Amino acid sequence: MIEINGLSAIDPWLILLLLVVGLVAGVINTLAGGGSNLTLPALMVMGLPADVANATNRVGVLLQSLTGVRDFDQHGQLPRADLWSVLRPTLMGSAFGAVGAAFAPVAYLKPVLLMVMVGMALIILISPSVIAPPPGTAVRHVNDSPKAFWGLFAAGVYGGFVQAGVGFVLIATLAGTLRYDLVKTNALKMLCGAALTIVALAVFIWQGLVAWVPGLILGVGSIIGAKVGVRLALKASQRGLKWFLFVMTVVASISAMLS
Repeated sequence: MIEINGLSAIDPWLILLLLVVGLVAGVINTLAGGGSNLTLPALMVMGLPADVANATNRVGVLLQSLTGVRDFDQHGQLPRADLWSVLRPTLMGSAFGAVGAAFAPVAYLKPVLLMVMVGMALIILISPSVIAPPPGTAVRHVNDSPKAFWGLFAAGVYGGFVQAGVGFVLIATLAGTLRYDLVKTNALKMLCGAALTIVALAVFIWQGLVAWVPGLILGVGSIIGAKVGVRLALKASQRGLKWFLFVMTVVASISAMLS
């Protein structure tokens, strides 16, 4: 066990647990989403209260997101020309979400997330070309698609409110509406996730809720996982990525229903 300030000694087995869970979560979050379903319980097993675990988890999320963005960019898979147009509605929404979090219970958005994930799973089964566009499909620009703008805004609201599962909402908009392939979708998703997490983490640091030692240990594993995830994304086929996304949406849906 550890103290909230993270200064006490951590059992070597718990360090190993955080590294392994961080690695697996880094891969999952890079390729799809839902890795927090693993990391949050691992942090609470160490004795962290739920609010401290939620705050500490953002350290790993931020480090894996920044790593994923850099590695995708190094392989030419981050659409640099579209970065601000994608970030702008996402960050605008996050401001509303952060304010809403101060007044409304998180449970109000759980049904919305569940509907999005179940909807994505059904789309992948019934009309997979929506999430995994065929090669050569023209990419749409956010400024030319009000639907995409408001989809990213909604993702920002959710991300600012609760974060967990926001990757699925981002994928639905980036691939389903703007028609990016799943590799570029994951690159942009990681960028948006990093931006949202920086805002949230700043608030948690201000409130003194981050346990830095376990957070950074988790972050080391998450960085490795993100690197592995990027390599897998670059080598995998669109079909393979699509089915991995399907499995993770089903798992995350079940987790949301049971929680």
